Amino acid sequence: MRPREAAAVFALGFILAVTVVWWALALWPLPSEAPDWLVRTRLVCFGAEMDGLPTRSGWILLVGEPLAMLGALFVIRGRDLLAGLRVVWQAPAGRAMLRVMPLLILVAIAAVGLRVARASASRAPEVLPAAGAPTGLTRIHRPAPLLRLVDQHGDTISLAGYRGRPVLVTFAFGHCETVCPLVVRDALQAAASEAGARPVVLVVTLDPWRDAPSRLAGIAERWRVTGDTHVLGGSVETVESVLDAWGVARARDGLTGDIAHAPAVYVVDAAGRIAYAVNGGADAIRSAMRSL
Repeated sequence: MRPREAAAVFALGFILAVTVVWWALALWPLPSEAPDWLVRTRLVCFGAEMDGLPTRSGWILLVGEPLAMLGALFVIRGRDLLAGLRVVWQAPAGRAMLRVMPLLILVAIAAVGLRVARASASRAPEVLPAAGAPTGLTRIHRPAPLLRLVDQHGDTISLAGYRGRPVLVTFAFGHCETVCPLVVRDALQAAASEAGARPVVLVVTLDPWRDAPSRLAGIAERWRVTGDTHVLGGSVETVESVLDAWGVARARDGLTGDIAHAPAVYVVDAAGRIAYAVNGGADAIRSAMRSL
């Protein structure tokens, strides 16, 4: 095999290997103890929906990058690649490898399909029984992860301490001037509209680097939190572990420090289970609470 042909075949193998690693990074289910760098790398590269799958731009990157590399290879070295593959085919081992390749690709496609199906099923939305109920509700019904942080008064707040009461849990950060104040306002309005024992509202910071415990009181005042509402923070390691346990998809802008995230409000029932994930709107939050 001539050097140009060998280089083209090697390039094809390299592209296939990178594609496997690329897709595994995006789709392989991460354990709860996954290292922080791995979680952040996935979020930055592919984003993350509520079901853990990549965002639309992430899927475009997953499919588009390998196709672009393969297209460039065929345009630049297509003739050398075909000649090199013919040489590989002539050897028994090479012929066996080329025959196995399509089977491996089919297995990989099936694995991706199974991963997507399982993720979609785990987040399948449930229609609320109330007629005309707002959209934006996702039925979850699973135990709420641990949550134990410090609030704006310096008190240690634990989600387990509110067993027997409904709780609204959401995530925001102090420097946010757009989505976060609206999400907090919707949660407060929904909680205030409930008759009898109002639900507790817990707002966990997404930015423990800047939202230090000493700043939580000022953030709470700016958001005009009232009643049994707690703005929570703590050390960077503690807050990040809570965010990871709750599966909060987030990505920090390296230039501005702003954090991209979904405006989700989790409705936790009196038994300590997450009943619904609501993607904003006081009316939707009320409907979710009244369906408990």
